[in-house]
Amino acid sequence: MNFDYSRSLFSRAEKVLPKGVNSPVRYYEPHPFFVSSGIGSKIITQDHQTLIDYCLGYGALILGHSYKGVMGRIKEQLDRGSLFCIPTEKEVQLAEVLSKIVPCCEMARIVNTGSEATMHAIRLARAYTQKKTIVKFDGSYHGAYDEVLVKAGSGATLSTSGESMPESRNTEVLPFNNIEILKEKIEDEKKGEDVACIIMEPICANVGVILPETNFLYEIRKLTKKHNIVLIFDEVITGFRLALGGASEFFGIKPDIATFAKALGNGFPISAICGKKEIMSQLAPSGSVYQASTYAGNPVSVTASLATIDTLIEAKNTLYPKLGKNCDRIVDAIKDFIKEKGIDATVNAIGSMYQIFFSKNKVVNYQDALKSDLDMFKKLYFELLKKDIFIPPSQFETCFLSFSHTEEDVDKTIDAYGEAISILKK
Repeated sequence: MNFDYSRSLFSRAEKVLPKGVNSPVRYYEPHPFFVSSGIGSKIITQDHQTLIDYCLGYGALILGHSYKGVMGRIKEQLDRGSLFCIPTEKEVQLAEVLSKIVPCCEMARIVNTGSEATMHAIRLARAYTQKKTIVKFDGSYHGAYDEVLVKAGSGATLSTSGESMPESRNTEVLPFNNIEILKEKIEDEKKGEDVACIIMEPICANVGVILPETNFLYEIRKLTKKHNIVLIFDEVITGFRLALGGASEFFGIKPDIATFAKALGNGFPISAICGKKEIMSQLAPSGSVYQASTYAGNPVSVTASLATIDTLIEAKNTLYPKLGKNCDRIVDAIKDFIKEKGIDATVNAIGSMYQIFFSKNKVVNYQDALKSDLDMFKKLYFELLKKDIFIPPSQFETCFLSFSHTEEDVDKTIDAYGEAISILKK
């Protein structure tokens, strides 16, 4: 691989950016490559290498890079203006369409990032229940703020330590896929009575891909209703990837609040808090839960979101089957390769999301994921990169497909995995 120009750029970056990057998951040794452009399923590096992209902005680009149906409407909006801080009709339209497709959405508040959405969702839950304690699951990542950064997944798995780690006085961290431990905690008279909310990724997607076991989500929903606990689905990643209504629609479980970002804007910064009217009405100015933002409802991002959702609605009968078929082809091929070569590995997948874990055991929670062979994954990453395939460079992330990935892309990807896994065996 010839990444000479990227190496020189990284040398410059290290002098002016902490470790040369603006987000920790973008760094890996010896240095990351730099990208110059993206179109469809591919990105072009500053070193003129064209790569098939399975990172896709960590799941944001569900339609693919520079998707014409989105970019065309963005260009029209840019000619009209980029920021007003005054209500626009498009904000109303976006909230209306979310209320039609998201099962729990009686009202929405449009904000900017996944972290912002989950943070205010928790504040809403506390105000609504008049309780303080948050329950989250070990390894799940809900943003980079203290209350949820306790035992978080994603890049936080390896990069947060020491004095930067937040205290967890009001946050209970429990293992994913263990309903008995959750029941014991909730039904404890001393601790359970103060639980305001359970915030969870319905599919853990920041430690690879970890699926909920049978009835896990159903039992959580039953438990939260019984004990007046707000159930928050963090669908920043899963939103729109499994179905139009997200994981909530896919699994048939309706939370009290759901948060969306990433695929909501196909690459533009936007997020949404969706929920029951009686909960959402507590937001200022109608209620006492203060939330404000200069860029909330930004017309450029809102336009991107409307264009993305319009495309998802129009193409849903072909888009979701295509995503699932292409993902299944890659996953089935990887499973065949690891079986043929006798490699200790397992593959978790759903919809347009997958990840390989170099572990001989099933991966059903964070602790299982941590037992994976990280050196093997690192070798796989670089072998695939040599073959023009880009996956997220961390075992604790997820590979994604987009509407723009073609059968030819998938064929090339399968060949690359086959060659890479053969080299790993040696």
